[in-house]
Amino acid sequence: MLKALVNAFRVPDLRNKILFTLLMIILYRVGSFIPVPGIPYSALVESFETAAGSAAWGSMALLNLFSGGALSYVSVFSLGIMPYITAQIIMQLMQGVIPSLQRLAKTGEAGQNKITQYTRYLTLVLALINAIGYLLLFQSAEFNIVFSGAVVPVWMTDIIIVVTLIAGTALIMWMGELITQRGVGNGMSLIIFANVVSRFPSAIFSSFQLEGTNGLAITILIIVCVLAVIPAIVFIEGGQRRIPINYAKRVVGRRVMGGTSTYLPLKVNAAGVIPIIFASALLYFPVQIAAFFPDVHWLTVTANALSSGWINWLCNFFLIVLFAYFYTSMVFNPQDTADMLRKQGGFVPGVRPGTATATYIHNVLLRITLPGAVFVAAIAVVPSIIFQFTGNTLIQAFGGTSILIMVGVALDTMNKLESQLKMHHYEGFFK
Repeated sequence: MLKALVNAFRVPDLRNKILFTLLMIILYRVGSFIPVPGIPYSALVESFETAAGSAAWGSMALLNLFSGGALSYVSVFSLGIMPYITAQIIMQLMQGVIPSLQRLAKTGEAGQNKITQYTRYLTLVLALINAIGYLLLFQSAEFNIVFSGAVVPVWMTDIIIVVTLIAGTALIMWMGELITQRGVGNGMSLIIFANVVSRFPSAIFSSFQLEGTNGLAITILIIVCVLAVIPAIVFIEGGQRRIPINYAKRVVGRRVMGGTSTYLPLKVNAAGVIPIIFASALLYFPVQIAAFFPDVHWLTVTANALSSGWINWLCNFFLIVLFAYFYTSMVFNPQDTADMLRKQGGFVPGVRPGTATATYIHNVLLRITLPGAVFVAAIAVVPSIIFQFTGNTLIQAFGGTSILIMVGVALDTMNKLESQLKMHHYEGFFK
């Protein structure tokens, strides 16, 4: 691996991409510590320490993790990349239910650029909703943060805070797209990766402090368990069900085409961490609604019940499995795949082309998605249960969601570097 990294820096184009990516991530991390105007920083720290164990904060822990702790500082990047990711998911799902968007997606680069523009607009709308929700939540009795109104009226301070948070989201979106275009890997994924990794030093330090004399042993035990789980995650992430495909021979002019055999790869975990993001956002939605209506008792009770405890664990597990199936069905259409194979002269041995092939692929997809969905749900929920009984922040930072993100992004980035190195006749990371 070290040799591959040295080879990567020998290629000027690849070296510039790596350095550009690192520079953008550093700039993003610096912005994560710049508080928005009008925030009482000292009172803010005390309020978050008090509310850290509350139900509302329990539901926000994952969102704070994705923002690299910026949410707990109420920095300009507090909203993180979540509004953009949510907008991307919504637009992708809408392509399956709105025919005009589906036709637009099939028109090539021009259509994709149009959809990207719609995604940006939707991101700003979601950022506005999130910013107002966070503002009301922070001003509620749960956090009791009093925003200064000595220089300007309180309502103007609120507007400045909301506008700053939206501008921070727009800047993150721009930085992520720049990394994707001019850097290495997917910019949004790398930003989340940097956020997750940035939480580890403080989590390890907190683990030492909480556990007292046994802090070192418990911390080492947690790290060993994490290292033991990583191979299982790599195994599931790389798991495929390969459906054999044969192509009939065709005579085109004087050339004989086809007659080859290949396979159709179906991933066990085709949805990745998207179901976890969707489930957490859906479970946190009642908390944001309760912040808008603090006097509605039943709404507050429902939000608290869905934020932590066994109801949260069961709902989270069920929603992750449900969204895994839903998202997989949206991004992979067996009927389109079967039609493409039929037009190209391909067929599954023993299965008729057309509808029978689509049904066969659909049934295989249903069977292999279940173990992947259950594994992802268990990885996301089990650390939350352990954290509920131990209170160790290292478990929260080293949770299954964090490991899934790190492993997935690391593998994706290494694959992209691998392809770049092989283009320049260098050995890659995988041998």
